[in-house]
Amino acid sequence: MNQQRTHAEPASSSLAGRVAIVTGAGSRSSEIGNGRAAAILLARRGAQVLLLDARLDAARETERMIADEGGSAICAQIDVAEAEPCRQAVAIAVQAWGRVDILVNNVGIGGPAGNAVDLDIAQWERALRVNVTSMMLMARYAIPEMRKLGAGAIVNIASIAGLIGGTPALLYPTSKGAVINMTRAMAAHHGREGIRVNCVAPGMVYTPMVADRMTPEVREQRRKRSLLQTEGSGWDVGQAVAYLASDEARWVTGVILPVDAGTTAGNAPSPGLKPDSSGG
Repeated sequence: MNQQRTHAEPASSSLAGRVAIVTGAGSRSSEIGNGRAAAILLARRGAQVLLLDARLDAARETERMIADEGGSAICAQIDVAEAEPCRQAVAIAVQAWGRVDILVNNVGIGGPAGNAVDLDIAQWERALRVNVTSMMLMARYAIPEMRKLGAGAIVNIASIAGLIGGTPALLYPTSKGAVINMTRAMAAHHGREGIRVNCVAPGMVYTPMVADRMTPEVREQRRKRSLLQTEGSGWDVGQAVAYLASDEARWVTGVILPVDAGTTAGNAPSPGLKPDSSGG
């Protein structure tokens, strides 16, 4: 008997009946950050969403936005850099809805400025726990629930800084590079259990996290550095997360998906450069 499955119809984008956990699901203002966008879009597809954030008021604002659209969400104030709160977070989702299908590891901070010689070591260690260890801890407690279902989707949020490095700080690209390779390792570890693990690497999107230190001039310079010459938002990152969390991505695991308007593909050509100019 031929064991090869045939698929007459494409997989559905619906997440009805699924339960998602999103870390860093709030935003610093009423605007849309990556975590808030992901949570709202997962809820729009039918998922029930547990919103985790260090600031309860920020998570509650996301909860309100989802409720206003008729979606289902609850929130909790959690420090995901510590093991016991992560265990409790997964328990909250299971108690509320009986399962965990999706984990979005979005939480992250900029960390200390400086290079290896002059950075603050205590801040370095704390930032690594927030940016890297938190994702391992949330997966540690979510994966056993996914195993019970024989399926699951984890989406880690990194950055193109983890792909290309950069200056001026050492911590941020280091931590995001760790997330990228943690994603690949997790995908290899848990693929046979039906658990997909992927990563979204945002480029220079305009979110509340950067808005308060962004002048109009710097914002325009960032826009021009991309091939598409457009500005991205949290919604662009959220759409990538929703896709990777859904059955539309059923055959996708271990992928690092840049959402960067082509920044990692190459530099935008200078306005005066002709298309056929080789420079040689």
